[in-house]
Amino acid sequence: MHPMNCQKCRAPLKLDSSLQDLNRSALDLVTGSRAHTFEPTTTTARNPFPQERKELYDKASQDVSSPVFKRVIPPPRQGIGSQPVVAAATKAGLKDNPAMSFVMLTDSQVVPSQASTRESSKPLPKSKSRTGLEPVDSDDSPSISQQIESSTRLFEILSARSDIDHPICTECTDLLLTSLQSRLSSAQKERDTYITFLKSLNTTSPTPSALQKAQSSLASARAAEEKAFSTLLALEKEKADLDAEIASLDAESSALDAEEQAFWRDRNAFALTLSEFQSERDALNAAYEHDARLLERLQRTNVYNDCFCISHDGHFGTINGLRLGRLPPPQNVEWAEINAALGTAALLLATVAERLGCEFAGYRIRPMGSTSSIEKFEVSAPASSQSSSTATINAPTAPSSPSHPSSTTAQNNNQKTTTLDLFSSGDLPLGANKFLHRRLDAGMAAFLECIRQLGEFVEQSANSSSSSPSSNPTTSNKGGIVKLPYEIKKDKIHGVSIKLGAGTDETWTRACKYALTCCKYLLAHASNAGVRAGKGAGT
Repeated sequence: MHPMNCQKCRAPLKLDSSLQDLNRSALDLVTGSRAHTFEPTTTTARNPFPQERKELYDKASQDVSSPVFKRVIPPPRQGIGSQPVVAAATKAGLKDNPAMSFVMLTDSQVVPSQASTRESSKPLPKSKSRTGLEPVDSDDSPSISQQIESSTRLFEILSARSDIDHPICTECTDLLLTSLQSRLSSAQKERDTYITFLKSLNTTSPTPSALQKAQSSLASARAAEEKAFSTLLALEKEKADLDAEIASLDAESSALDAEEQAFWRDRNAFALTLSEFQSERDALNAAYEHDARLLERLQRTNVYNDCFCISHDGHFGTINGLRLGRLPPPQNVEWAEINAALGTAALLLATVAERLGCEFAGYRIRPMGSTSSIEKFEVSAPASSQSSSTATINAPTAPSSPSHPSSTTAQNNNQKTTTLDLFSSGDLPLGANKFLHRRLDAGMAAFLECIRQLGEFVEQSANSSSSSPSSNPTTSNKGGIVKLPYEIKKDKIHGVSIKLGAGTDETWTRACKYALTCCKYLLAHASNAGVRAGKGAGT
């Protein structure tokens, strides 16, 4: 037998043997017994409800639509019935009544006819006997398919008669019985309540005064209903007006929201642009402050002091850390350091003279490091005395241009150029023969003369600027006449000879220190002149 499942818990079921061995006649008997189940019973009892309710029910039943779901029992297969009359009757019953209230059975269905028995006992044709199967009596030994069909049809009939899907298991049946028993109890209680209420209505009849009072209350209730209905109409109209106003306000709110979004987009774009401008402004301000501080620092920077740092180291005057002078051992200074210091001093003197626009009379400095020199221009004469030669040296003769040194010589054949060294080889000790340093002594004397001429030029320019009425009193010299710190006469500065062969090492060292002090004074004056020129150009 094909296994079946419970329609509630889906557990597998084992059918009873009485259902498995159910023949066609028993099935037709069960199917036909349903006709007597739903036969209407006629009663002569009084209707328990008024006639008005019956009319209202009939009126409502006319407009009722078809049910959403209805059970339909499929017709049996042709193999179950022995005659086509059964199938036709079953189909007719399905069309007439979908719930299959009854099925008409004929006599031939209850007791098979002899003709049908003979027809079923006839041998099969040759085309069907090829399968090797023997014909089986459908009444005595039904096939498996017929058993399944009969069981399925039986359960469908049971399901159509109730709201429960069959088959169900024993446990689900017990639960179902319990539920139906509780529903039956509640229905009985409700029935008893209705019966009691009906009895009380039948026994209690209203009095005329009670009827009049009920009618008056009914009239007042209807008047209140009409008033409430009119109030409801007014409220609904007011609600419609309010809905229209709310719709217009919603549209206005949507427009305002869109306008607000556009405003915030514009505001954010403006804030972004403003932030970019502020960032650019801050960057420009920072660059301006940086450039201003750099300019101020550059204005305070003295390039001359950075390039030519003049100081002292004990008895020695120093320029850029190079000592200028000679002392006995162990304070002896090498000639390489002395030559480098003299070259740096010559460069300082030439730079200051160029910065102030001063031209040396009869001299031209050639700064060449440790081999620097000074060119001296003299006018040759047949008979020259000491006084005339001195006048020639001090005469304001214009030197030749450095780029064209031979032009002045070509114009004046009587001019003689002498190169004076500002360095010494130092092959022999200084104490051996001081006349070996005559070339250095002549260069040192010319160097001192250049310092004197530059000092006189500075003094004349300062005095002329301070005495002019258009000069700025803040840039004029407030300390009186500008002069060199040490007086220079010929080859002596502050009474000490600058020549190495004219005195001792100590005196020559002291004279070199005085000369560097004068150079520092000239350097400071050139720096101040540059600052005053920068301020005048700025104003």
